Amino acid sequence: MKTLIVYASVHHQNTQEVAKVMAEELGADLVLAAKAHPDTVMTYDLIGFGSGIYYLKFHKTLLQFIAGLSTVAGKQAFVFSTSGGGGTERHAAVKEQLVNRGFAIVGDFACKGWDTWGPFKLVGGTNKGQPNEEDLKAARMFARGLKEKYA
Repeated sequence: MKTLIVYASVHHQNTQEVAKVMAEELGADLVLAAKAHPDTVMTYDLIGFGSGIYYLKFHKTLLQFIAGLSTVAGKQAFVFSTSGGGGTERHAAVKEQLVNRGFAIVGDFACKGWDTWGPFKLVGGTNKGQPNEEDLKAARMFARGLKEKYA
């Protein structure tokens, strides 16, 4: 199973840490959304899409990348994020966009990340030190599950 992870990680590299752990487990290629070309996904079987959550949405570079994708067939995708809240509730819009382009969504993952947005900045942020080892272990286990199920 040839795997690609397309991600955006801007402020504290929270998402990059998660993406690297997943890529290591999956033997995946990693590419920043801002540098990725939409045709690249055509040569992969499983594609991960991830970013931090900014103003309640995935990062604009990842959203622009997804918007530029052609319709695909037989491609599987997973979605992941880091955020102050650490939940998957913000994944629905991205998963819908991917399904509308023909992707089969095989899972999603989220964890907390160091967040210094808005008022959190005044107190040094929230979730400092995250993703931590426990979060990265959970990301690795998520990726291992994908590998075992879809490899």
